[in-house]
Amino acid sequence: MEVMLCVDLYSIGVILYFLCTRTLPFRHSELVPLLMMHVNEPPEPPRLRNPALHADVEHLVLELQKAARTNPQLKDCKLYVSEERAAWRSPFETHIVSKRRMKELSATETPQGIVALVPMPRASAPQAGERAVYLHEIQDPGNLGTILRTLAWFGSFRCLLSPGSVDPYNSKVLRASVGAIFHTPIEMDVDLHTLRNRFPRIACLDMRGTPLPSPGFEQFDCYLFGSEAQGVPREQLNAPGATTFSITGSSALESLNVATSVSICVYELSRACPRPQE
Repeated sequence: MEVMLCVDLYSIGVILYFLCTRTLPFRHSELVPLLMMHVNEPPEPPRLRNPALHADVEHLVLELQKAARTNPQLKDCKLYVSEERAAWRSPFETHIVSKRRMKELSATETPQGIVALVPMPRASAPQAGERAVYLHEIQDPGNLGTILRTLAWFGSFRCLLSPGSVDPYNSKVLRASVGAIFHTPIEMDVDLHTLRNRFPRIACLDMRGTPLPSPGFEQFDCYLFGSEAQGVPREQLNAPGATTFSITGSSALESLNVATSVSICVYELSRACPRPQE
């Protein structure tokens, strides 16, 4: 009998479930009822069988709690948890809700049992030595989340978003940032033409710019990156008076992913001007 690919994939899922929980998803003393359980019933979430596993939403809440230690704007957050998570320890006001209420509060089909109500934060005032990364009409939530994660990792960066960019508080951005959104100052709806008034030295990534690494690249105050599809319109590059740089490659592809470009540039900046050890 030919075995279909879906059977192989399901078998891999059962193996992964066992590796994560050290238990099988279903147990029964008889074969037929056991098979029917596999067909008709969803398995118990691995996190409930192995509390050491951290779900994505848990990581977000842990980062939120960490950020609240130093950011007074986050002190008034509230948590809503299911009965299974009643033991969750948090400095925030915490409410236990029913599974039905949790599903109403959650933005996902299968809630993970914890939801945070967070005040909309205001960007903090720029700090000495801080650089700005300006994103022009970035659209992809995953790209923005990855960029925020990179900026938070290296530190001393703020993120400026142009009008027409994806909402940084989109649920997909939040998940992709893995909590970095609570550690990176964000300014929304910043017009490209206002940059010149704020930053005397502006750099922009462009295919026709000076190749990196390049002396002096670390001396700018703001670094401008274009959208995934169009980049920065060439007629607008002259408005902020930006100096252009490029990331050289093999020319096998037309361009780099914007999140990858930001990561390479931020790494170069951090390598040229490393942060003092805390």
